[in-house]
Amino acid sequence: ITDVIERVKNNKATVLVKGESGTGKELVARAIHYSGKFSRSPFIAVNCGAIPENLLEAELFGYLKGAFTGANENRTGFFQAAEGGTLFLDEIGTAPLTVQTKLLRALQEKEITKVGARKSEKVDIRIIAATNANLLKDIKENRFREDLYYRLTVVEIDVPPLRERKTDIPLLVEKFLFKYGVEYKDRLLKIS
Repeated sequence: ITDVIERVKNNKATVLVKGESGTGKELVARAIHYSGKFSRSPFIAVNCGAIPENLLEAELFGYLKGAFTGANENRTGFFQAAEGGTLFLDEIGTAPLTVQTKLLRALQEKEITKVGARKSEKVDIRIIAATNANLLKDIKENRFREDLYYRLTVVEIDVPPLRERKTDIPLLVEKFLFKYGVEYKDRLLKIS
């Protein structure tokens, strides 16, 4: 994984990070962003599964005042908020097909159209997506667009579960001891 992070940290290649829940997919995305030349630019993380289906498009691309009931002002979406930096799309497999179509266009054309707008706007961002789903199976079952899958997998990173990375456990223990030592103001925390 470290080799791939090193290879992609300074370019805008689209990356798909795959792995079980809890394997550290977002940590991989943050490592790519913060270890490279984009580290001073925004890193915006969006959990596609946590945003209701009917709001995801507006949250990602923004909207204009009056575009729908409750749109009382113009709003910038996550794509524009990440301008010059990285947009991390977690749980990309949960995005509805209608949003997948707009995502594909944004990746291909490097532009977005806000909900209610007639004109598109250019965006300059890197996309890192993550999933714990089997997207190839979802493609066969018509739940995920095949063309979007191939746009997202310019670089693919498989993050194995912790049970297959036992050498990482001492590092994680050390990190948690430090974190909770600071939080509880007890820097002498130890574990047997």
